[in-house]
Amino acid sequence: MMSIHGRKGSIRKRVFLGTALFVVCLYLSYQTFSCVGGPKVYMVPSDPIRYIYDEKNRAIPYNKEMPLIFIGGMPRSGTTLMRAMLDAHPLVRCGEETRVIPRILAMRFQWEKSAVEKKRLMEAGMTSEVIDTAISAFILEVIAKHGEAAPRLCNKDPFTLKSSIYLKQLFPNARFLLLIRDGRAVVHSIITRKVTITGFDLTSYSKCLKKWNQAMESMYSQCIQVGPSRCMPVYYEKLVLQPEYWMRKILEFLDLEWDNRVLHHEEYIGKPGGISISKTERSTDQVIQPVNLEALSKWVGRMPKDVVQDMPKIAPMLSVLGYDPQANPPNYGKPDAIVAQNTHDIQNNREYWRKKVDVIIKDIPAKRSTFNRTQNFHRTNDRSVPYRNTSSHMT
Repeated sequence: MMSIHGRKGSIRKRVFLGTALFVVCLYLSYQTFSCVGGPKVYMVPSDPIRYIYDEKNRAIPYNKEMPLIFIGGMPRSGTTLMRAMLDAHPLVRCGEETRVIPRILAMRFQWEKSAVEKKRLMEAGMTSEVIDTAISAFILEVIAKHGEAAPRLCNKDPFTLKSSIYLKQLFPNARFLLLIRDGRAVVHSIITRKVTITGFDLTSYSKCLKKWNQAMESMYSQCIQVGPSRCMPVYYEKLVLQPEYWMRKILEFLDLEWDNRVLHHEEYIGKPGGISISKTERSTDQVIQPVNLEALSKWVGRMPKDVVQDMPKIAPMLSVLGYDPQANPPNYGKPDAIVAQNTHDIQNNREYWRKKVDVIIKDIPAKRSTFNRTQNFHRTNDRSVPYRNTSSHMT
């Protein structure tokens, strides 16, 4: 018979071998091998911290948890004015339209909509989680690096808000500003300025109004679903008539302190740390001027009579959004004194403003140099000085 000491030694040996085997299996499992035939386990390296750097070389971290700002709405609805006014704020940078963000969102929608394509992607291991992780990283990099560094990053691509529910999933702390404008003014501007938009027939007011109605129905519905704490409808007419009142409400919604510069965006066009503009965007010539009333009612008397008569049927979203479809012209409200003064100044000094617009647009560089340096750091190696955001914080 085996002695007591022999049995104890045998037990210790088995425990040692069992522990060693467990450690080996655990190690191999992290090397994409499973000891028991179960699912493979992969080691995922920790993500490095990403920074953008401002003109004072202060490091600003960015990630998908930050409160990004998305500005959207129909083109010609005041999205450029909105982003220019926010760009005048020292803590915010929106910049020009990226053009690629709405395209990647449209691709994602098509992949999801097509049952055949979705099945093919799933068979290839391209799950929704994989795709969404890649798309969120792509969007974040584009927003962070296509312009100057700032503590609050903002994107203005009008049709992004057709995907506001999806964007909220990708960026849970994002805020959305949906610009709303009288559809008659939007369509008149699209047609007279020859703004090419897929699906819009620029020879037909009626067809364009129906397209406007369809787009606004989708964006407004999504804004409501995202919720008032994350999506704020901003009416172009109200913003133009009472800019200070509405900019105070907008900055409060965005958890930003008040700064009077947002009321004088035209003073910061093209200046270092100011507002960068593009030669190719159709609203550039207008945002160079101060906030004024010139564009509010240009559409009045310019539409076919049959379209005017059938307006409630052609564009029912006008009523939903609070516009009177039979008012020609409508009463949008009374302007602030400073806005009336700006309008009077522009009307009486057209040549001055025309030359100023020409000079500024001419001086826009065809290709900008890189605004910020970007670099990745691991948390233990970072010695840069972080930027302190002095804005208040809301829930």
